[in-house]
Amino acid sequence: MRRLIVSAAVAALSLAAAPALGQPANALPPGDGRDIVATACTQCHALTVILAMRDGPIGWKRHVYHMVMRGAQLNAREADTVLAYLDANFGPGQRMPPAKPVTLPAGPGKELVETRCTLCHDLERVTAAKRSRHEWDSVVANMLERFGLQAPDEARTISAYLSTQYGEEK
Repeated sequence: MRRLIVSAAVAALSLAAAPALGQPANALPPGDGRDIVATACTQCHALTVILAMRDGPIGWKRHVYHMVMRGAQLNAREADTVLAYLDANFGPGQRMPPAKPVTLPAGPGKELVETRCTLCHDLERVTAAKRSRHEWDSVVANMLERFGLQAPDEARTISAYLSTQYGEEK
């Protein structure tokens, strides 16, 4: 019985780790690095993960290095090419997949949320989260840091707005 359970667990892990093959590279924007991304990244997940993300150079570097540590087959030159490609095509302000329209409630910080947060996220994602003020402070600081921005006044205003409108208490 124990051997059967172990065999079932190994089979389930093998399926979960199976490559997401069959992902067309043409789903990605053209550019140096597209084929590397299409090959290396789809060994573990679908391209939809990348297509839906927006991050700054620091954030992409964290993602790519994390994936290399988890087994992504990239040498240093390929990793640099992938980082340049992701930053150019999936950085802040790049075209996002269509999302449901969301209207934010009025309040101090609304405009900053609409301009800063939507560089990488749709507003549905922003408004769906319910976090404490401390958690919003951490999330906003992390997002600004990923883009190399030092804007403590903006961060406080955004965090205050988000915790007021989308805090745990609501």
